Amino acid sequence: MIEVPDTAPAPWYTRLFWAKSWPDRQRGPDRVHLLEHHLADVGACFEALLAQPTIRQRLANTGGREELDDTTVGRLCVIAAIHDIGKVNVGFQTQVWKPGDMAGNRRIQRTGHTVDLVPVLSGADERACSWFFGALGWSDLVGWDDQDGGVVSDLLIATLSHHGLPLSLYGGPAPNPEVWRPLGGLDPESYVRRVGEFVRGWFPVAWDTTAPPLPADPSFQHMFLGLCTLADWLGSNEHWFPYRREPDAAYIDGARDRAGRAVAECGLDIEAQRRVVSVRGELPSFTELFGYPSPNPIQRQAALNTPLDERLVVVESETGSGKTEAALWRFAHLYEANQVDGLYFALPTRAAAIQMHDRIRRFASTVFPSGQVPEAVLAVPGYPRSDHAIGKILQRYEVWWDDHPDEATRRRRWAAEHSKRYLAAQIAVGTVDQAMMAALKVKHSHMRAACLARNLLVIDEVHASDTYMGVILQALLNAHLGAGGHALLMSATLGSVARRRWLGSGTTTGADSFPLQEAIRSPYPAVSTRVGEGELMVGTGENGEEKSVRIRSVPLMGRFDAVAEYVLDAARAGAKVLVVRNTVGHAIQTQRAIERAAATPERKLLFGLGGVPALHHGRFAACDRQRLDRLVEERLGKNAKRSGGGLVVVGTQTLEQSLDIDADLLVTDLCPVDVLLQRIGRLHRHVRNDRPPGYCTPKCVVMLPGPGDLTPLLERGVNGLNQFVYPDLRILEATRRLVADDPEWVIPSVNRWLVEQATHQEALDAITDELGAGWLEHANRVKGGELAEGLTARGAIAARDKSFCRDNHEVTFGSMEDRIRTRLGDEGIEVDLDPSQPSPFGVGEIERMVVPRRWLPERWDDRPAVPERDADAFTFSVGGRQFRYNRLGLQRDRV
Repeated sequence: MIEVPDTAPAPWYTRLFWAKSWPDRQRGPDRVHLLEHHLADVGACFEALLAQPTIRQRLANTGGREELDDTTVGRLCVIAAIHDIGKVNVGFQTQVWKPGDMAGNRRIQRTGHTVDLVPVLSGADERACSWFFGALGWSDLVGWDDQDGGVVSDLLIATLSHHGLPLSLYGGPAPNPEVWRPLGGLDPESYVRRVGEFVRGWFPVAWDTTAPPLPADPSFQHMFLGLCTLADWLGSNEHWFPYRREPDAAYIDGARDRAGRAVAECGLDIEAQRRVVSVRGELPSFTELFGYPSPNPIQRQAALNTPLDERLVVVESETGSGKTEAALWRFAHLYEANQVDGLYFALPTRAAAIQMHDRIRRFASTVFPSGQVPEAVLAVPGYPRSDHAIGKILQRYEVWWDDHPDEATRRRRWAAEHSKRYLAAQIAVGTVDQAMMAALKVKHSHMRAACLARNLLVIDEVHASDTYMGVILQALLNAHLGAGGHALLMSATLGSVARRRWLGSGTTTGADSFPLQEAIRSPYPAVSTRVGEGELMVGTGENGEEKSVRIRSVPLMGRFDAVAEYVLDAARAGAKVLVVRNTVGHAIQTQRAIERAAATPERKLLFGLGGVPALHHGRFAACDRQRLDRLVEERLGKNAKRSGGGLVVVGTQTLEQSLDIDADLLVTDLCPVDVLLQRIGRLHRHVRNDRPPGYCTPKCVVMLPGPGDLTPLLERGVNGLNQFVYPDLRILEATRRLVADDPEWVIPSVNRWLVEQATHQEALDAITDELGAGWLEHANRVKGGELAEGLTARGAIAARDKSFCRDNHEVTFGSMEDRIRTRLGDEGIEVDLDPSQPSPFGVGEIERMVVPRRWLPERWDDRPAVPERDADAFTFSVGGRQFRYNRLGLQRDRV
């Protein structure tokens, strides 16, 4: 509270209502923006957003309309403009006051402007409620819908929720009548009346009584909130809307000009770009875009032969067959046809996104005309990157860019400078969790969804192994497609049950009942789309790049020394060997065993960085991981020189994701067959004639935990075969049987058969029936776990089928965000290091580390960690837990 004395001059802020300020703590407000100006800014930004054809169409789709008439747009602008009406209370206004500012000794409780409005809205503050709605002109607004003002009430609560969380109408603060009474020259009632008059003048079309009622669909309200939030982010940016302290009756005219400029400069208005594209004529050719002479069948089917009005497309084809090019080529055609404005390319991991970013950047520079190329944003929190430029986050969310851009370029990077804005970029590459947060109960999810709706959503490496992620992705797709958005899903190894679920061809039971033999007969490679309640699959035929892979299974999973000798023998013979372990721990033990077994002259056979032996997994600092990725591709990539002799690269699942690498021999842990096929995709990936004798044909060695079936692992509970990686032993047992007789697989013709035999419910039930009671109990545990995961996921999904006012209890988020982000994975918690530490590979400095969330206590201090050097490593602690980082990556320090 502050004391307001009786005698003092009356500064301007005791007479005028403000909305934004940046105070000087000694002198009071320094820069201040009047409330009426800010309301005009946001209303104008909302209007400018709905001037964009795709955004306007997506909002219309959520309301069940073919289009939005101008009166409806005007009404929505009015409601968006009053988003900060709660700032009229004097408790908020006195936040910039100092003792001695004016006469009187009345005690005023400083307040906020959203939850503190709830007692007025609910009627708990009877006095303020008695004048608030009348002053605002509510009796006219309720005539805008055909539900006695119910829809307008919902939209009012939505716009008041613009800070990113749906406003709860229950359990808020107790009424505080003092903050709604006049104080000095501030009279809340009179000012609310003025706001009502302002919005009438700004958007007069809204009061056309012949217009249709506002859409009542709850999903329309949720999209509206997302656009309100986006308008507030834009309208609160001082670059576009400088603070103004002097009232200006004509301010709205300038606000409209600045709003149009803001929407254009940040890349949301692409009209000029489309005009240039239209003048250019035809798209660049496939060869110009990708460097290949012609598209293969899967690319032609996905981009050319599948109608552009099919808004969900599933592309199934073997690893390395050009699915990425198929997705990008389809995007180019969708953009040319004005079906989408941009692209979000979602990948499973940060490293995969970083790998893909440069590829998408080069594509954008070719598909868009010179002078109209949007910057490709890397949507990975903590690592600002836009096109070729790398940023560093400073105070107040400012970003320093290493290319020292001019002001126009900096503003084009608006979406890249904050993770909540990533999906507002026209072209962005990031992790799938950034897209999934558009469907979840996390702050600003509505803005994410509204931004994403205008773009093609591409999800790479879709699979069915994680129930939690699958349920959320399905909700994301339902919302995205429901708004008229487009999506393309890619997989090398998608089972029929999963595919049918993605396509929404009925209930889960209906998908599970798809017979095994019918599933096996489904074409592969294939492009699938929705048709009514079913699916349309179009087989494309194989791409003419078959390979026959000889599989050998050996019980070596826990015998690290034996594995080391085997792979070193192959390297001594000149082979490039890829060793993929299921866990980081096993990868490190394998690396150490190989180093022990390699004689000094043979150290050149080991993969290393900066002369230091290394392996490849996800627990390296970002700068080291990027260098390791580049080096792996240099040593094993398509254009790598093979004359350097043999090589052994040890790693985890990171080696199977997005890296364009080509091994002569693959040695891998037993894993689900769909994952195994992904790994085999890195074996003899390219046609070449310089492979060493004995390795001219593809060979894959699958390491098993022991002889016979996997029944002994049932007794190990969650630790059996590292079950935190692959929890369903039935799938692993099915895969073991597929490799047990050392078969030869002709890929891709055998892919469909392999995946169905190891993932289809009929195949899994057959294993349970054969192996007895222990396996039945395991199957029930797996099913129970899936049901629990599904329920948890559904509880985390934002209820976009519920209304903000009428269903308020179900719309609000509660306090789930930390749990949701942790369960999403988000690949760990970022920890800043102070001071930064040298890389163990002798190249560069490490400023932050990502620590797996499960390694941390429930709560910890998020201050920078203070590292200590220890020989060739450094240690640091977070929440009382000790960690060590060296050439083997991040490890928990057991000492």
